Amino acid sequence: MNWFKDPLVLFFIGGAVLFVLAELGEPDNISYQIEIQESDVKRLNDQWSMQMRRSATDKELTSLVDQLIKEEIYYREAKRLGLDQNDTIVRRRMVQKLTFLTEDIATSAVPTEEALKAFYDENLEEYRQPDRYNFQHRYFSSDRRADAEQDARNSLNNSEDLGDPFMLQKEYANRSAREIGDLFGKTFAETMTRLETSDKWQGPVESAYGFHNVLLESVQESYLRPFDVVKDRVLIDLQQKTRKDANEQYFLDLKNKYSITLPAKN
Repeated sequence: MNWFKDPLVLFFIGGAVLFVLAELGEPDNISYQIEIQESDVKRLNDQWSMQMRRSATDKELTSLVDQLIKEEIYYREAKRLGLDQNDTIVRRRMVQKLTFLTEDIATSAVPTEEALKAFYDENLEEYRQPDRYNFQHRYFSSDRRADAEQDARNSLNNSEDLGDPFMLQKEYANRSAREIGDLFGKTFAETMTRLETSDKWQGPVESAYGFHNVLLESVQESYLRPFDVVKDRVLIDLQQKTRKDANEQYFLDLKNKYSITLPAKN
């Protein structure tokens, strides 16, 4: 039975199985006629131009069309074989494409200035500039020291111990509490928000790395950014909300057309 292990034999057997499946299960509505429209060629050229920042040459465009034809043939043959059925990846991709289509329709119209301003007024806190901190720190490693917290505390009155080498920066400017939390951990960031500006070192402040003494030089207080400054972001935020609302409403409209039966609870 060694012939059964021959890759060439397996290839022909596999091909024969696919041919039989295609003949037995071939749907009548899948055509063997492929017609490439001018709009298809233009779309391919536009996509190439966006990616390559130039129009495709005749040779490149011919290659793109050949690839489109190959994809279309493979796609139709896969459908004839029923490969699109009960496939989680295909299902998710189709759901994604329908979602994108809904979003594109919902955001096809550019919002007016009045709509943008109204959205800004309804969501003012989203456009508030948070407090910004300027500080230095000295790091005391819990891995290198027997009692890093106590060493940091002693260092407040002993300028000779400048701490341990630190993988990140020793000084930070104009950082929000959220950005500080991303760098040092939530505990460190929360403690920083409670410190007062001072020309003296404060601490110890615990982080994800160990302990730190902090020189909090200044804090730029929170303020509301004007509409004209954040207008571009308002547009993006409004479009995202419009997409989300459109998808939710579209799903509800579709769901109302269906009768749904759930399994009985035990």
